[in-house]
Amino acid sequence: MAEFRRPVVSTLVSRMNETRRYIQMLIGPRQTGKSTAIRQALEQVDLPRHIALASIDSSSRDWLRAQWVQARNLVTPDSPSALLVIDEVQLVDQWSAAVKELWDEDAWSGIDLRVMLSGSSSPLMQKGLTEGLTGRFEVIRSTHWSFAECREAFGYTLDEFLCFGGYPGSAPLRQDQQRWLAYMNDSVIDPSIAKDVIALDAVRKPALMRKLFQIGAPYSGQELSYRKILGQMDDAGNTTTIAHYLDLLGSAGLLRGLQKYDTKLIREKASSPRLMVYDTSLMTATYGPYRDFLLTDPERKGHLVESAVGAYLLA
Repeated sequence: MAEFRRPVVSTLVSRMNETRRYIQMLIGPRQTGKSTAIRQALEQVDLPRHIALASIDSSSRDWLRAQWVQARNLVTPDSPSALLVIDEVQLVDQWSAAVKELWDEDAWSGIDLRVMLSGSSSPLMQKGLTEGLTGRFEVIRSTHWSFAECREAFGYTLDEFLCFGGYPGSAPLRQDQQRWLAYMNDSVIDPSIAKDVIALDAVRKPALMRKLFQIGAPYSGQELSYRKILGQMDDAGNTTTIAHYLDLLGSAGLLRGLQKYDTKLIREKASSPRLMVYDTSLMTATYGPYRDFLLTDPERKGHLVESAVGAYLLA
């Protein structure tokens, strides 16, 4: 069976083959197949390349410069273009400032080094793009997988997609409930909160952030007032804190609160949010062993279907 390729792969191939113009940024939630997409794209690109994986323990600006210089050395009279790929670039301290400096050096020197960076959705990643690299990058988004993609790649029925969502790594585990739940919690939810939000942004109450997700995800597709959320949480602070933490969870591709549309901005801001997960599996995982109720109870299934539509629109 041929390996499934998402449409984003052809976009990556096209951008890698273009003359150096912009830094290409592949961004998306954890475990949506960013590294696999890059690997599949590289199989179709005939350029010398240097590939590096950033680490939160060992990656620094000096490390980034060393990787960049190795890639520069691939540009020769016989090979006038080369490609640098750095995965999880947001783990490099002050990465955007270092990338700006190195990219501008190549521009002044006329070096055709094409740069592809990838990273998880996180407040720090987005902050780095807007503060340090304005005008120098293009974003390619790796979203959660759609129903059409999961049906073609894994043979999902609609109910399977509603239950197991669009994380490709969880698909082989869907027949084993405990393994699937463990994967979702250990490889998707916990790292997304701990590494993409708490570790990389000013979160004064990490336990509150986790609690907010655990309370909010089961209510996906429903309108829930900030005061009701506060009533279910200990040491929750105030509604401003909850709203800010929902924004951070949204930036990591987990959960967000959608405000009502109103022509009067003050009414829109004062409205109770409709909670919405970015993938239905984030909702079903929080139900744990009771997730089957989401498919058998008509009211709960209605919220699950609405969440699937909302997740598609968010993507």
